[in-house]
This record gives sequence, structure tokens and C-alpha cells, in this order.
Amino acid sequence: MTEKTETRILGIDPGLNITGYGVISVTSSTTGSTVSIVEAGVIRSKRANDFGSRLSSIHEGILEVIDSLTPDTVGLEELYSHYERPQTAIIMGHARGVICLAASQRNTPLASYAATQIKKILTGNGRASKNQVQLAVSRHLSLESIPEPPDVADALAIALCHYYLTVRPASLT
Repeated sequence: MTEKTETRILGIDPGLNITGYGVISVTSSTTGSTVSIVEAGVIRSKRANDFGSRLSSIHEGILEVIDSLTPDTVGLEELYSHYERPQTAIIMGHARGVICLAASQRNTPLASYAATQIKKILTGNGRASKNQVQLAVSRHLSLESIPEPPDVADALAIALCHYYLTVRPASLT
């Protein structure tokens, strides 16, 4: 009899307006492993709310995802900054902070990945477009259509990146 193990990976694409999330399940046995989507979606904060309330919405939404889908680990996109828009990086840092807090509160290990690393792992090009990432995610997960909105595809890409780098690193050689 073949023993099977399941690992769940939560990928998160942080954003103040829209935070994408995707949970993949990796079922491994002596004959190989299969990867499938458990759930993917977005957490939205209301633009009309004050900054603290928006961050609270993201925090509560991530806690709800972790509590209901019980991931073994969380993959999160690293903070990056364009020198023309430093304010965006500061705002994203706050969103990332409440996501890191949620993972810590649930004792869920967290790994961070640069956007260029995620794109390189999935598409072979660290500067791939949003559409290329969506197509790659569709191919890697054998989906009939591309994940929408792009925040969901990005979150699934982060989860897949974590899978390829930690759960199944031999697949990269």
C-alpha cells in the first residue's frame, strides 16, 4: 500500500485594495506528487475606510483563510519599490506586516520570494508579464482557463514557487 502525504501551501499577493490568495495541495507518495488548487480568491478592503480599518480587513481575511484552509506554510511576495513611487512601498509594507502577523499568530511558517524569482521559476523569465504568469499558472495547475483577477494568479504563482523551491526542488534541475 502506498502512503500518501498532503502539504498545503498558501500563496499571498499582498495589496491594500486587493490581496490575492491561493492554496495549493501537494499530495506526495512513493510514485510521485500531484498539485491541485484547494481554493483561490481575493480579500478586498474598502477604499472609503480609513487606513487602519483597511489593514484590519486584510489581517482578518488572512486569519480566516488560514483557519479554514489550514495551510502548512505561507509564501509571500517580498516588498519591492520603484524609486518614482516610494509611498507605494510604504503602504505595501503595512499590508505585508499584517499578513506576517496573521501567519505568526497561527504558528504558520512563512517564506518570502522576490517577484523576479517567482516569475523566473514559473516562466523562465524574471521579467515576465502578468499575462505570461497567468498562462504559466494555468499550465502548471492544468487549468482550463487563466486565473482571474491577476492577483489570484500571482498568489498561486507564489505558492507554486514555494513548492518548486522547497517541496520539490529536484524538479528545477
